[in-house]
Amino acid sequence: MSGRREVTSGAEWEGRYGYRRAVRIGDVVAVSGTTAPGPDAYTQARAAFATALAALAALGGRPEDVLRTRMFVVDIAEADAVGRAHAEAFGGCPPAATMVEVSALIAPELLVEVELDAVVGVPTGP
Repeated sequence: MSGRREVTSGAEWEGRYGYRRAVRIGDVVAVSGTTAPGPDAYTQARAAFATALAALAALGGRPEDVLRTRMFVVDIAEADAVGRAHAEAFGGCPPAATMVEVSALIAPELLVEVELDAVVGVPTGP
């Protein structure tokens, strides 16, 4: 597959800032930074990973195709909560991952943002 495919969330930010939720070119899929509302970092991270993985699925990917994730948190003290959500999202196929503390996200109620990169359509396993 060589064409470009996209997933849009319909969020106002996509048009304003000129991006898509996810883009696939060939076997590579990049999912943009994804946030979700919720009462705490764990709930937000779970929902954000679910949204990111749904975008990946819309482009033919699965959690085991994820090569790398990035997690941005406004309070690194929430690392365990966000990490737990990450582990639940990827189960027995953990990707390479990075978590960093940032001073703020796009809205003050947001505590975590996640993004992921995947390679799809490539056989996995021994």
